[in-house]
Amino acid sequence: MLLDTPPNGAAPAPVAAAPRGLGLLDSVHRIGALARHNLTLRLRDPGQMISYVVMPMVLMLVLKPLYVRAMPGGTTQIATGLMVMFSVFAISMAGNSILSERTWRTWDRLRVSRAPAFELLIGKTLPLFAVMIAQQAILVVYGVLAIGLPMPANPGLVLAAILVWAFALLAIGAALATLVRSHGELSVISDVGALTLSSLGGALVPLSIMPDWAQAAAHVSPGYWALAMMQAAVRADLPGVLTPAAVLLGLGLLAGVFAARRLARGWGRGGLL
Repeated sequence: MLLDTPPNGAAPAPVAAAPRGLGLLDSVHRIGALARHNLTLRLRDPGQMISYVVMPMVLMLVLKPLYVRAMPGGTTQIATGLMVMFSVFAISMAGNSILSERTWRTWDRLRVSRAPAFELLIGKTLPLFAVMIAQQAILVVYGVLAIGLPMPANPGLVLAAILVWAFALLAIGAALATLVRSHGELSVISDVGALTLSSLGGALVPLSIMPDWAQAAAHVSPGYWALAMMQAAVRADLPGVLTPAAVLLGLGLLAGVFAARRLARGWGRGGLL
């Protein structure tokens, strides 16, 4: 079984957790085992991943004429806006990867393995991290080739922005999974939250034409900082990337620590459902 769990599907004995392996190689091995397992699960059901790539592609083509006529830089707005909007749905993907373990009653088995909470979180979200990077990279290339997005002068800066945004989203999704008690709750919160955060951040409508209250509230939305960071990265504007990246990294670290502490203390265990 995965990560030192009992053989033949036996339930773990109600004893103290096994001693944690502290060696770096042991940690890498455990994270790798979890990541491979979750990558296999993700590849067996790729429909959600495919939809989050195809839908923004279609919308870019359909909405590009409207944005180009309505505002300067409309191509950049629609490309980066849809990238941010559809990446926010990764919150539900990250949450479901953890919540499924609770539904299957396998989370307690993972918790009594040698893997501490932070390794469990990394192993569960690492495949999704790779998926998000691939999704965003595909959409950038598609934007350049299909709708005329300006070729980024510094592709490395765009990649760095994608990495920061993916980290923040997956950490938020992991934290959310430790709070909800069912897939229905997670679906409602993540879907409504994704649309709210992305639209409030200016992903669909530029902030300059939004009501005053929305412009003021936009600064509390991670989508606002993500959009500002992505647009600055496309322009190769390093100073414009740094502040949003710092905000998102801080948010991601807080969410990740919160999720790890709740899981380490026993919250989110299968028995609570």
